[in-house]
Amino acid sequence: MKHDQSLHGRSGAGARAKRSLSIQQALEWTFRVEQAQLELPEPETDDGEPRSFGLEHVLAQRAVLGTAVDGGRYKLGSYTHPDAEVIAAIVAGLPDSHGGKRMAIRVAELARAGMTPDWMRGAVPRCVPQDVRENQHGPKAVTIVVGTERVWSRGKWRTVEVLACPVMWRPYPEQINAARRAYHDWWQALEYLRDGLQAVGLLREVEVTGVMPKCRPWGK
Repeated sequence: MKHDQSLHGRSGAGARAKRSLSIQQALEWTFRVEQAQLELPEPETDDGEPRSFGLEHVLAQRAVLGTAVDGGRYKLGSYTHPDAEVIAAIVAGLPDSHGGKRMAIRVAELARAGMTPDWMRGAVPRCVPQDVRENQHGPKAVTIVVGTERVWSRGKWRTVEVLACPVMWRPYPEQINAARRAYHDWWQALEYLRDGLQAVGLLREVEVTGVMPKCRPWGK
């Protein structure tokens, strides 16, 4: 999934209408187009204080003061739009209740790749043999001996093996459920980011709309 997320006239531009983007589009523009860096908070010191103030802290302080974020920072020789820096900072500040640093990295990685989490579309658990082997006649399910029985055959009693085919469910129901929980966790993180970006009012040229990906695309 790709979007044309470029913003023109980044510097020296006069007042103009903001560009409306969904939260997913805004994230892809931030990390895929602008290639903003995810600056995660530093680990806390022994006294519980952060080792240094991250960009999200600066944003919070500037929001209190009513000032805007300065642009013009260069990363690896390229300009990063100040709106992209704001969005990246909000992502870096995801609280633990929404996955914290791990979810922030996940959100950024997916946005940079232009992807959504794999929720295993169309996956249905199916009963299949545990093992299949090929012979001259093609694939054949592997069987095991589970016992013996005496049967009357051709005028006398004979002992025959009782065979069974071990089976398994593939994919496992737990795999499907885990994939869909992970998708929903990502969705909830995006909802939090959307609400936060709409509330802070620090974006100059981007307006985050209320549009969200489907909450449960596997449902009706």
